[in-house]
Amino acid sequence: MIQTLTTYESMTTDPYTNLAEEEYLTFHAEPGECILYLWQNAHTVVIGRNQNCWKECRVSELEADGGHLVRRLSGGGAVYHDLGNLNFTFCMRKEDADVDRQLQVIVEAVASFGLTAEKTGRNDVAINGQKFSGNAFFDSKGCYYHHGTLLLNVDTASMSRFLNPSKAKLQSKGVSSVRSRVVNLSSLCPHITVDTMKQAMFTAFSKVYGLPAVPLCADRLAQTAICKGRERFSSDRWKYGPKIPFTNRLEQRFSWGEVNLDLHVNEGMITEALLSSDSMEADWFSDIGTEFQGLPYRTDVLCKALDRSLEQHMVPENVRSDLSRMVQEQI
Repeated sequence: MIQTLTTYESMTTDPYTNLAEEEYLTFHAEPGECILYLWQNAHTVVIGRNQNCWKECRVSELEADGGHLVRRLSGGGAVYHDLGNLNFTFCMRKEDADVDRQLQVIVEAVASFGLTAEKTGRNDVAINGQKFSGNAFFDSKGCYYHHGTLLLNVDTASMSRFLNPSKAKLQSKGVSSVRSRVVNLSSLCPHITVDTMKQAMFTAFSKVYGLPAVPLCADRLAQTAICKGRERFSSDRWKYGPKIPFTNRLEQRFSWGEVNLDLHVNEGMITEALLSSDSMEADWFSDIGTEFQGLPYRTDVLCKALDRSLEQHMVPENVRSDLSRMVQEQI
């Protein structure tokens, strides 16, 4: 039974620190306590625990644009975060969780702006059938969180740009996202800003639970543990490397012939590669695929390795350019 309400607002927009703080709060919530944590990420794609990042978003394009790829602890689909998005997390013990009550906090917060929201399915909150809040859940060893997004004024062009997966023929057992219609709350009510929504969420939190909410004491956060958590969440192994083996076939026809590049990937590393072509110049591509084995599945790494190998095989510049562009466009 919830007896204490605590609020905490992140002071950073770094996604890896935010996820580390979220994890720490979840595993350190007291019995009978519910912590409402509000946070924002700058230019970030967040994927679910069991998703294939390359299938869900344009990873290389995102990172080249200065964005961040983040893998969270919870399941569910991929979402785009920028500073027009406010994220929330309810942290508590598993026995105190009540999803309907937690979602009601969102409904009440939105109602304070004169908008009528409704819970749809298990994970979403919508207005007139358009989603503005997607939710996901995590529990481990009796500790639990429920977190989600509040779309206030998100750059929907960037959302579409980075969440669209490539057209590569990628086969994966990872969980795929379900796309749905979304709406920015500021388009429905111009008075809604990040600051006004934060206050509305804290007010609704107290209203729904019928208890006063007290800000979290800063000394409850162990910075050493949070730094270690940030290091883990930002590591390549965590972001790219869960055990979701997949195969990606890159293929394209050029004026000089058709080429296929099959890449088998596990834990973010290429375990097997085969480059084949019907080009009349058979010597161009002999043994090239084997040089990719053991490399990270990253566009920049593969392009450099490919260009180096093609140069050694005396492949013409136009062919090297074509193949490099194929890799950039399909990974």
